[in-house]
Amino acid sequence: MTIATHTLGCKLNFAETSHLQRQFEEAGMTVVGHHERADIYVINTCTVTAVAEKKCRNAIRQAVALNPDAIVAVVGCFAQNDAEQIARLPGVDIVLGNDKKHLLPQILAQHGYTCPKGQMVDTAEPRSFQLSYSGGDRTRTFFKIQDGCDYFCSYCAIPFARGRSRSATIADTVQMARQIAATGTREVVLTGVNTGTFGRSHGEQFVELLQRLDDIEGILRYRISSIEPNLLTDEIIDFVAHSRAFLPHFHIPLQAGSDKVLRMMRRRYDTALYAGRLEHIKAVMPHACIAADVITGFNGEDDDTFAQSKAFLEQLPISYLHVFPYSERPNTAALAMPERVAIPVRKARSIELHHLSDRKRHTFIASQLGSCRTVLWEHTPHSDSYGKTMQGWTDNYIRLQRPFAPELVGSITPYAIENSTIVDNFICED
Repeated sequence: MTIATHTLGCKLNFAETSHLQRQFEEAGMTVVGHHERADIYVINTCTVTAVAEKKCRNAIRQAVALNPDAIVAVVGCFAQNDAEQIARLPGVDIVLGNDKKHLLPQILAQHGYTCPKGQMVDTAEPRSFQLSYSGGDRTRTFFKIQDGCDYFCSYCAIPFARGRSRSATIADTVQMARQIAATGTREVVLTGVNTGTFGRSHGEQFVELLQRLDDIEGILRYRISSIEPNLLTDEIIDFVAHSRAFLPHFHIPLQAGSDKVLRMMRRRYDTALYAGRLEHIKAVMPHACIAADVITGFNGEDDDTFAQSKAFLEQLPISYLHVFPYSERPNTAALAMPERVAIPVRKARSIELHHLSDRKRHTFIASQLGSCRTVLWEHTPHSDSYGKTMQGWTDNYIRLQRPFAPELVGSITPYAIENSTIVDNFICED
């Protein structure tokens, strides 16, 4: 029996889908690509924007077209927040929210891997937590250490889809990290919805987890995928600067460079705090790569406010941006707020900030030319004008290439950053 999975959205979803795939493989099933004909399709969905939801619907239609007789299970955030809409789509048999999706292999096994009688829909409030990590890459994995969020920012539907913040204990998380180390994985990316709140329900702190993970033999690198600026303490920054394995690469959501808009977004910091965090990072790690999330066209962002936000971004030591036009989400507080921005204006501002991101990226790369950084080399060979090459990431997240050498796969070596070694002169966004 064959099963195909299709994952949309964040690294968290990829970690959870890999957990499902391992369970299906342990049950003797064969995993195939989502563009292939399969007996079962599992679509792990995203609801962060309207575009993400459109992609989810298209993935469902594609699965049904490939095999109208297949079992189609739709799980995850979009399934959690709009189960009725998904259940009405032709061919959908199972809809599971985030509390039950990790149980899908057991549910199908109980029914003999045939469709349960009648359509199954279960979108109970997410309360459970399942540690998981992504597979399929011998050098790097995404490790889910936290789920849910208590912040309820006015634009965000994720707390409704993922529930309240929760995690495993440090002891259980470290135990799974040791399992990851045993697979030979060299780099681990710590993922979550609001990663910095790890451990709070257990009376533990995120920095304590980092300290314990740093001691695990076999894992040579860690990255923190994203952390809120109000939770990125000086203690965490200083620990990363002097740790054995944590890398000088930070992803710190900003969302707006205007205090007025940040208040309307119900963010828990202001621009002064954000700038202070980046200043501290650069003081102790001048070579660090720093990424920022920015939403354009949120309520209250008039021309003057956008100009202020862009000017703030320009003066920050940011290496690149993730830019998103604001997308209205059901049940969020922003829907009742005034001062809406027209969609064409949102898109135009998004393009403007993408250009700023390109300039920031090139400035950061230029600052690193001539330096020698450690690179983790990946196993996939590439063919281009240079012949057969291999690629890898520096510790501060610049993608480099060199002639392919099989003995270097999975190794970490020092390598000079030069224009000829940079892949398309571009830092691939995570």
